[in-house]
Amino acid sequence: MSLEQEIGVLLRQKGLTLGLVESASGGLISHRITNVSGSSDYYKGSVTAYSNEVKSKVVGVSEDTINQYGAVSPQVAEEMAQGGRNILAADICLADTGIAGPSGAIPGKPVGLFYIGLSHGERTYSRKHIFHGDREQNKQSAAETALGWLKEYLAGLE
Repeated sequence: MSLEQEIGVLLRQKGLTLGLVESASGGLISHRITNVSGSSDYYKGSVTAYSNEVKSKVVGVSEDTINQYGAVSPQVAEEMAQGGRNILAADICLADTGIAGPSGAIPGKPVGLFYIGLSHGERTYSRKHIFHGDREQNKQSAAETALGWLKEYLAGLE
C-alpha cells in the first residue's frame, strides 16, 4: 500500500478531512493524495501558494511574518497550515515552503531547505528539513517527507 493510500485509510478511520497549502512542492503533495481512488471522501482541496502575495492575500499569512522571517521559515509554514485549515474548512492542513533550487539560496538558507507545517485542532507544528538533490528530487523529497509526517501524526492520534 502506498503512503498516500495509508493516509487515506487513517483519515477515514479518524473521520478527519485534509487540506493542503503548497509552495515549493508546487502541487506535488495534492497530486499524490488525489491519485488515491475515493480521496474525495476526506480531501478538501489545496492552494498552491507560490508567491508571497498569494500566501498573504489568499491563505492569510501575515505580511509582517514574511517580512520578518522570510517566506522560507517555520513561522510561515505554520501560518500557511493554519490559514489553509481555515479557508479549506479542513480538520488537518499540511503546508510546505522551501528552496527547491538550483537558485534561490541566501545566507543561512541553502538550496534544499524546506519547512513543513501541520495544523490540527488547537495545535500547529513545523519541521525543518534540508534535502540534497536537484530541483525535482528536492520537491519529491519534500512531498514524501510531508506525507510521512502526516501518516505518523495520524497514526499517533487517539
